[in-house]
Parts: sequence; C-alpha cells; structure tokens
Amino acid sequence: MKASTGPTSAPSRTMKKDRLPVRWFLLFWILLIALFVYAAYEYSQRLQEQTLSALQTQTETQMAELRADYENQFSELNGQVAALQNKVDSFNELLTFTKDNANNKTDNSNKLYTQLNEVKAQLSQLQKKMDLLK
Repeated sequence: MKASTGPTSAPSRTMKKDRLPVRWFLLFWILLIALFVYAAYEYSQRLQEQTLSALQTQTETQMAELRADYENQFSELNGQVAALQNKVDSFNELLTFTKDNANNKTDNSNKLYTQLNEVKAQLSQLQKKMDLLK
C-alpha cells in the first residue's frame, strides 16, 4: 500500500509544481493587460485634454476676429450715421432759414437778388451825389 500511495502522491506534487508557474504566468498576463488598459486610458485622457485646449484656443481666436470685425462694422455704421446726421442737421437749418425768410410779398429765391439790387441802387445814388459834390 505504501507503494500505491507513494506514486499517487508524487504526481500530485508535480501537478502542484506545474500549477504554480501557470498561476504566475496568468497573473503576469492579467497584470500586463491591466497595465495596458491603464496606459490606454491615460493616453486617451491626455489626447482629450490636448484636443479641448486646441479647440478652446481656436474658439478664442475666432471670437476675437469676430469681435474685431463687429467693432469695425459698428464704427463704420457710426460714421455713416454721423454723416447722415450732419446732412439732416444742415437740411433742417436750410428749412428753418427758408421758413424764417418766407414772406408773402417776396419770392424766397429772389429775395437775396432783390436785396442786392437795392444795395446797387443805393450805391449808384451815392455815387451821383458824390459826383455832384465834386
């Protein structure tokens, strides 16, 4: 009986010895796979951060360009509004002048010409009086 128990115990020892390296081999591969999964996760996080920072920089640049373009257009419109306001003001002054000088007896367009003729007439009368005094 000892002989029968002896050989059966010998193969179990060799199986245990064989199982030990298999366990270390599987543990090594599981550890290696876990390490690769962790490395892939970290790499994807780094890529995501880089992509987000590049996208943020690009967005800020585009916003600055849009802001500058908007300010340029706004300043151009302000200039156009100021020019139109000057035209409106001068037109209002002209209308006010015309309204103030409106008279039922005289034609507005000929009033200045009439006044000029009156001044010429008075000047010619003064010229004749000067000739008589000489």
